[in-house]
Amino acid sequence: MEEKRPLILIVDDVALNRTLLSDVLCDKYDTIEAKDGNEALLLLREKTSEISLVLLDMVMPEKDGMEVLTIMNKNGWINEIPVIMISVETSHSLIEGAYMLGVTDFIGRPFDEMVLRNRVSNTIKLYAKQKHLSDLVLNQIYEKTRNNSMMVTMLSHIVEFRNGESGMHVLHINTITEMLLRELLHRSKKYQINIDDIGIISTASSMHDIGKITIPSSILNKPGKLTPEEFNIMKGHTINCAQMLNSVPVGKDEPLMKYAYEICRWHHERWDGNGYPDGLKGDQIPIAAQIVSIADVYDALTSERCYKKAFTHEKALEMIHNNECGVFNPLLLECLDAIADRLVSSLQTFDWSKQADKDFFYIADSMMKDRNNPIFNQAFRQFVNESKKSHFFGSMLDDILFEYTYSPSVMKLSSKGVQKLGLPGTIIEEEVQDGHGLNAECKNENWKKIKNLLLRHTAPKESPFSIRLTLNIDGKNTPCKVQILQIWNKAPNDKPVLTSVYGHIDVLQQN
Repeated sequence: MEEKRPLILIVDDVALNRTLLSDVLCDKYDTIEAKDGNEALLLLREKTSEISLVLLDMVMPEKDGMEVLTIMNKNGWINEIPVIMISVETSHSLIEGAYMLGVTDFIGRPFDEMVLRNRVSNTIKLYAKQKHLSDLVLNQIYEKTRNNSMMVTMLSHIVEFRNGESGMHVLHINTITEMLLRELLHRSKKYQINIDDIGIISTASSMHDIGKITIPSSILNKPGKLTPEEFNIMKGHTINCAQMLNSVPVGKDEPLMKYAYEICRWHHERWDGNGYPDGLKGDQIPIAAQIVSIADVYDALTSERCYKKAFTHEKALEMIHNNECGVFNPLLLECLDAIADRLVSSLQTFDWSKQADKDFFYIADSMMKDRNNPIFNQAFRQFVNESKKSHFFGSMLDDILFEYTYSPSVMKLSSKGVQKLGLPGTIIEEEVQDGHGLNAECKNENWKKIKNLLLRHTAPKESPFSIRLTLNIDGKNTPCKVQILQIWNKAPNDKPVLTSVYGHIDVLQQN
């Protein structure tokens, strides 16, 4: 099967410029074009997941390049799609502003075709490696979240078994909640929830009755009708649960804890204000609690309990619509009707292991995207910030600086280094040689000499060190002094591992 080629969006108000860029890149990439900023934003919205790179002109009518970058930042697209800006305008303030808005690279016009190809190739490869790193972090969060979710489910099952109910009640609530949420998102944008919240709310729904662990078994499993005094004690499970969650010393700001609190405290509130414990009315009741409320009532009606036989699916829907179990949000009743035909079969044939995996992924993914969370897209943000710093300081220093990381294998050069050494600003290593990943396809003699230097491993105590090299500077063989700082970390076996190298190249005066 033929591998799908990367898609590049070319944004320029001059048709000849768009054609030139497309012709230069068409041998390796697919391209689409936009003649102004507005058209570019429409394409970005439609093809966010398909576009691998944006080549963006600075000066355009309607919305210029800086305005496009501002909106890409606002919508979060700059986190997913790298941008190379191409412009005849090369003032320091303009370039600095572009980098501050997240531009990965800047190319002045007129440009060299080979330089353009190299920078496009390196940028796409770099973002692919960075995505791989982000996925590794996401997988670690996934595993941690998976274990946390399993503990939530286990605790919920303990409560349900103590309550004399089937352990399937927790799982039923989970899937009904998810189906109602999806239908609600399809029908309305009224509530401040999105697709990323589905897994979190579904998992939090498993905790809806953990407050019952504080209720005496004699009341919890009484086969007959509860007395008013007993019912007041039973109603206390909502407050008890909220107090339990409030007493947890960590994680109070996590979305899972927020939704769990809302669900535990208010899933017995009713739309007309006749629920408990706080008598909330209408949309005073958080939407997560409203949805779990309907799910809980439906499953209670269709399940056998110590005090009742199970009602049929049809009878349960009739009782809910007739307000025999309290009054519910009319919009959620529409959602319940919409999923009714699929509900019974979904509960009978649902693959719970796959549902759990999906829920855990939603939670981990939302944690990665939560800008208030300390682990927000950690690998990506770290790289972007370091890239901005490197570009910013490199543009101000009249020196040749470079840095190299071994995993991932990436070489970064300062602006002066790009100009003097004839190398691209970023070199990506595609393969690994002797464990050091120095196989980039770069014919430049300067790169070959620097590459050999990077392979020279000293002991940690010998860093920093310096070495003399003859490099081709501005087309002339020039003696240089290269100062090297190696960064070492300890591996799990306590052996030192070389992780990165920082270098400074001094051009020596010739006699």
